[in-house]
Amino acid sequence: MQHRTDALILTCEHGGNRVPRKHSRAFAPIAGLLATHRGWDPGALELARQMACELNAPLYFATTSRLVVDLNRSPGHPRVFSGVSGGFSEPAREQLLEEHYHPFREQVMKAVGAQARRRGKVVHISVHSFTPILAGIRRNADIGLLYDPRRSAERMLAAAWREAIRATDPGLRVRMNYPYRGTSDGHTTSLRGRFQPDCYRGIEIEINQAIVRGGAARWANVRSTVTRGLAVAMGMETQ
Repeated sequence: MQHRTDALILTCEHGGNRVPRKHSRAFAPIAGLLATHRGWDPGALELARQMACELNAPLYFATTSRLVVDLNRSPGHPRVFSGVSGGFSEPAREQLLEEHYHPFREQVMKAVGAQARRRGKVVHISVHSFTPILAGIRRNADIGLLYDPRRSAERMLAAAWREAIRATDPGLRVRMNYPYRGTSDGHTTSLRGRFQPDCYRGIEIEINQAIVRGGAARWANVRSTVTRGLAVAMGMETQ
């Protein structure tokens, strides 16, 4: 797949549940929690890597647990740190930001800026997954596409992506701005504040973890469907 007109950049903010060794003792009491959706986004990095490979796009990812520091939150957000890391001293929290948060965010921002100058337009896809049940409520979607509805280019791209996915697999439940709002605090929201709508389109894709854990064949098919759908939505050609 190639010959897209817009640059494509992929990110995966919650790709793993690693804890820095120097903080392992502090996180030992919640080792079980690190393995759940609270600690990372299962399947997200696997999907992001396949998209990066098949669509020939750069991927920026992190494998440090979101319970250490959440790269998809603003630095001042009350949940950028977890109950454990939020109890660290202020210098220790600042060090977490300096070592993990700022380098990741700045690398992506520079990449978006460079591609915007070079190509004029950038599509940024932030890859995530969500737990099928939260607070006792079952989420009614297989895939969520999160965007800012006030940005027509994002709205149109998300709609085209949804239709391309449905064309390949009509059984997939694709919902817009679900299970979260596309304008909530997040990486794409932050970048919208730095880049104008005519050069930046940011969409966060959320995959239901029931699909990730529901069987290797089904998960592989969904990954391929999502990847091909984005290629169609962006007007790429296939050799």
